[in-house]
Amino acid sequence: MADTHKKDVDQISGVETTGHEWDGLKELNNPLPKWWLYLFYATIVWAVIYWVLYPSWPLVSSYTTGVLGSSQRAEALAALEEGIAGRSEFADKVVATPLEEISQDAELLRFAMANGQAAFGDNCAPCHGAGGNGFEGYPNLQDDTWIWGGTMDDIHTTLLYGIRVDNDNARFGEMPAYGRDEIFSKEEIDQVANYVASRTGLETDEGADLAAGETLYVDNCAACHGDNLEGIQELGAPSLMSANYLYGKSLDAIKAQITNPRNGVMPAWEGRLDEATIKSLTVYVHSFGGGQ
Repeated sequence: MADTHKKDVDQISGVETTGHEWDGLKELNNPLPKWWLYLFYATIVWAVIYWVLYPSWPLVSSYTTGVLGSSQRAEALAALEEGIAGRSEFADKVVATPLEEISQDAELLRFAMANGQAAFGDNCAPCHGAGGNGFEGYPNLQDDTWIWGGTMDDIHTTLLYGIRVDNDNARFGEMPAYGRDEIFSKEEIDQVANYVASRTGLETDEGADLAAGETLYVDNCAACHGDNLEGIQELGAPSLMSANYLYGKSLDAIKAQITNPRNGVMPAWEGRLDEATIKSLTVYVHSFGGGQ
């Protein structure tokens, strides 16, 4: 029986077509390049070899381990253990060395700075910023305004026990809500706020009774913030003469803080980070330049 199928050959290229045509465009029946076919076959062979040698096929509760028994997870865990072992020597030295003496040992200082920088990025930067520059409501660790003190020991204590958290040794100090709890009237809040603003170089309300504000300050605020607005670090009461106010330095911000104060918190890192890391963080934070 004669073949009634007539092959369609492209007139321009002289290549037989597949018979498929789209909008006048015909698909040529060109064979795949041999190099591409050989490469494709090689990948199939490689896949079969890989399936035999390495873990590959999932099972119900496990997987095939392969002839070589290789495991990237096991290799990664071994590398981690090796790193921990190498770190432990310096970590033990950091724990045993007083804070002030760590900076005197160049090798130990390098470890503490590197360890502290890594821990700061993981745990502290979301609030204090990557460089410790802070945000509104989160202290700037680069300046010299420290509510609870900026010595090595002060920083270490704050890191260990936190601020206003559920820890027996936490730093704790709260400002009364003079407006919310109706301790002061609105007029009295305006008076004491204007007095504080006048002492710190801020613009005050026209006709503000600064004398009445001073009396209110002395009777209610000086016990924590000091007679001269210098603050008392032992109480966590900031200096009102500082150029840096945690919640904004303006007359309106002062009024808002007196009316319904914001009292921020900081986690206690004791038990969450090991002692070597906390001491490394202390050294790193102190190195920002604002430490006392």
